[in-house]
Amino acid sequence: MNCIRVGSGPTLVLVHGFLSSLSYWEKQIELFSTRFDVVAFDLPGYGGKAQEIGLDSIDGFADFVLGKLDDLGIDCFHLMGHSMGGMIAQEVALKARDRVKGLVLYATGPIGSLPGRFESIADSIARAESEGTEQVARDTVRTWFSEGEADPDFLRGMELAERVSTQTYINGLRAMGGWRSVERLDQINAKALVLWPDSDRSYMWEQTETLWRGISDANLAVVPLAAHNTHLEKANIFNLLVIDFLQSEKVQQHQLVRD
Repeated sequence: MNCIRVGSGPTLVLVHGFLSSLSYWEKQIELFSTRFDVVAFDLPGYGGKAQEIGLDSIDGFADFVLGKLDDLGIDCFHLMGHSMGGMIAQEVALKARDRVKGLVLYATGPIGSLPGRFESIADSIARAESEGTEQVARDTVRTWFSEGEADPDFLRGMELAERVSTQTYINGLRAMGGWRSVERLDQINAKALVLWPDSDRSYMWEQTETLWRGISDANLAVVPLAAHNTHLEKANIFNLLVIDFLQSEKVQQHQLVRD
């Protein structure tokens, strides 16, 4: 399946990140679907759509997400994006300002070049072009877990990463590297939660703080002793934070004010 829709209630759209797929949300979907109409799908080039060549712009990915939601007849929705998916979610929130109700930006940032990342995007692209993606993908996925390759979800992460073609890998890095939202954050209308794992090696605190302070109506949650894939490592904590935020009176009031 390239798309899943399950549950009832307000619609919650989940956007996965680089080298992953909708299955990355498996520890969220069962619980979230008891409270929300959950929608998740594979981005072009990833998961069940790995036979396609992935897009090379965040803007293009955002148009893909909005096109899918239009096809499904979904007008207003909550939106959560992880990593590259968080960049896509920001762009969706900017393109469709009156459609996004609650916005969760998780382990992501507004500067696509990823300053402070364990390895620069340019270096990762150069390695992929000269060596292929096997080792550079392993080096990337390893940093997403506090325990590295010892984490029980690491092998599943690698299985998804290995599906991604070299060109899609390069295109994804180029999409991130050529994008930024810093100057436009104040245009986001949605009530937002910026969620940051404090041991993230892809998005440093400076990125998180810029999101939190730049979006006019944003709250911040910091998860201690957690790496980039907190939703897998500490699923119970992560899930409760997201549900508490999206079901909060402040999110509901924010929507009423906009309406």
